[in-house]
Amino acid sequence: MKRISTLILGAAALGSTAQIQFDPEITWNLRNEDSIVLPPSPLQFQVLFIGGTDRVQTTATYGNAAGSTYAKEWHDFIGLTEDTDNPGEYFISVNHEMVTGNDSIGDGGGMTVFKIERDGDTDSLRVVDQILSDGREGKFFNVDFANTTGETGMNCGGIVSLADGRIWTAEEWWRGDNAAIADRDTTDFTIGSGTATYPVSGSFAKYDGATIKKYQNYNYMTEIDPREAVAVRKQYNWGRQPFEGGVVMADNKTVYLGSDATPGFFSKFVADVAGNFEAGTLYVYKHDKSGSKWVEMPMDNMDQVLSFGDSAVAHGATMFNRVEWVTADKNTGLVYFTETGRDNPASRWRDEKEEGAVYAPHHIARAADQAASAGEAITPDSSAYWDYFGRVMVYDPAADTVKVYLEGGPYMTESPDSATYVSTFGKGKNHLSNPDGLSVMYVGDKTYLVIQEDLNGTSYGRAPQGFSERPCELFLLDAEIVNPTVDDMVRIAHSTWGAEITGAIATPDGKSLLVNNQHPESTNKFPYNHSLTFAITGFDKADPSSLVAPEFNGEGLQVFPNPTSRMLYLSETADAALYNMEGKRVKVYRNVNQIDVVEFTAGTYFLQLENGDTKKVIIK
Repeated sequence: MKRISTLILGAAALGSTAQIQFDPEITWNLRNEDSIVLPPSPLQFQVLFIGGTDRVQTTATYGNAAGSTYAKEWHDFIGLTEDTDNPGEYFISVNHEMVTGNDSIGDGGGMTVFKIERDGDTDSLRVVDQILSDGREGKFFNVDFANTTGETGMNCGGIVSLADGRIWTAEEWWRGDNAAIADRDTTDFTIGSGTATYPVSGSFAKYDGATIKKYQNYNYMTEIDPREAVAVRKQYNWGRQPFEGGVVMADNKTVYLGSDATPGFFSKFVADVAGNFEAGTLYVYKHDKSGSKWVEMPMDNMDQVLSFGDSAVAHGATMFNRVEWVTADKNTGLVYFTETGRDNPASRWRDEKEEGAVYAPHHIARAADQAASAGEAITPDSSAYWDYFGRVMVYDPAADTVKVYLEGGPYMTESPDSATYVSTFGKGKNHLSNPDGLSVMYVGDKTYLVIQEDLNGTSYGRAPQGFSERPCELFLLDAEIVNPTVDDMVRIAHSTWGAEITGAIATPDGKSLLVNNQHPESTNKFPYNHSLTFAITGFDKADPSSLVAPEFNGEGLQVFPNPTSRMLYLSETADAALYNMEGKRVKVYRNVNQIDVVEFTAGTYFLQLENGDTKKVIIK
């Protein structure tokens, strides 16, 4: 089972830590209302932050005094910034995609920040108390947008700088007029010094004093300061786009950006001076351009900022089908992004094709394949063209090329029923549907992509037949695999009922993965009826020998490993019972080929199959 072997950790990752056996891949639980579904020990689960339940400390807003209120919900992006003054402590930034008015924390979307540290005895994480320079005290703090950069909206993805952990929140919420925003104040917005917004300097001075409609002050990457829970600037010079993801590279100059739209564009900003993103050049990717594939985009005034999409089309930019999260491997310099897909995109990008933009080559190839299968002419602008599952893309800066890294799917004419779905996409078998969240995790000397789903629909294998809900999964994928398939992924978790799983970001020590469970069903049991930020800890405590399911040879019942402290693999699938030394039956298992023995005390046991085959098992 190569899906399991992708999570083998090198000796450097183990160090002197005790080797704990575990099977890293979960199986499906189709009606999961009560908890996040996780693999067994040593991966441990803990809730860090509950939207709508935990209270955030607020600044004086809309004439209301500073105080506290319940945090917004719909947690999406998670930013992690190391506290350089206190190594091992991290500022955490959580986006709220929910758009709602709030007297204390602002209209539109929002963001919450808090600080975590590790418990040295248990390796778990804990939220610590802080006192900010503006006098706020507590654990959770609302990021002030209303008094700094103007309101924010539908904060979904964002940026964590590879260079220094600086954080930007993405405003995906594309609005076309003031009537479509949630703001109580819809008067025209003036940018620059002399207003409530940040001081304008550098190349930003060219926007100073520009007056725009209030809705036009949405859809930017907005930098925040997680140490002080305050917005810093809207990055106007990166253009107005329905932003979802981005990454600042290790050079602290190059920024890759994605827009969640059809067409979505892949863009790049290069700063003139490292660390100063007020001055530089913005580009959009055009795969068929001779020489460099990047086309310079003018951003000399607000009219050009506001018309980025039209300008990209006029410059013949490459069109993708929803570019969402963007990440990079610091070791290779490769840039990855999710192209989430849209079921039938033709009506969304047909006009842009007529106006000069070009389809990404893989969409042309996919349309040709669909045409051959259907026996009719199909192109990316045909209504019959489908893109149900999406994919993960990779950009190689050295070769200046974008290509498909991991294709979603597989396509199924009809989704299996619930029982069949569990066996079809159960343990060791995967279906990748609409990847959205994406990050890189380093465990020892291994590099993994962390891939998270946000299903566009439930048809064609994306969910069991008859399901109106969209169970979303989180996978790890060994980044060293050159041409991976979905079966190379390791399923680590899936969401509670009705939720998207998103925001995953790893702590630099490789021990923990922070994840969001977004917009779950309100009928779930507490706290899983709220958006959650949770941690999975224990990635550094794996025994490599336990991560590969054995290939059994010979006849009769065989078990491995034996002795075991956690998982016991069986050479066949059957009903089984476990007995202690006194002959007392302690557990019955139905239709299994592996069992988890963590609940039993150390000692000698006997495992017996329904046909009478018996093996002595040592639990240590």
